[in-house]
Amino acid sequence: MNIYFAAPMFAESERLYNTFIVEEIRKAYPQLAIYLPQENLAINDKTAYANSEMIALADTNKILESQLMIAVLDGLAIDPGVASEIGVAYAKRIPIIGLYTDSRQQGGTHPKKIAALNEIAENQFHYLNLYTTGLIKLNGEIVSDKEALLQALEQKI
Repeated sequence: MNIYFAAPMFAESERLYNTFIVEEIRKAYPQLAIYLPQENLAINDKTAYANSEMIALADTNKILESQLMIAVLDGLAIDPGVASEIGVAYAKRIPIIGLYTDSRQQGGTHPKKIAALNEIAENQFHYLNLYTTGLIKLNGEIVSDKEALLQALEQKI
């Protein structure tokens, strides 16, 4: 099974996290072929040159070769490139597992956190774009940690 790993990848922390998660998946499921765009130096060696068309074609072709997408949703907002990749996968009916580890989602039933939603500037929760998350949920699921991701993968393979 080919898997496309969509994730932000421009900060060192992002690249290290992506590598960590993909290595964990590769250890658990060595039979899977995971495409991690940051490993494609033909388009992602930032000391070299690749134009927008080269990047779009290379990554879109890899999405279309995939039977599953894993999309990291963490950050201030869903990364624009990841959101575009999610759109391609949804349009082609490629199942998607969203990985959303934001700790602000914990305690979702806490009465004070719920009450704070009615106070200006006291939202205790993080917001994700509902259109993009809707595309994932219509064609997959969203999980909140690495363990749940590995369990979701087990069900897909």
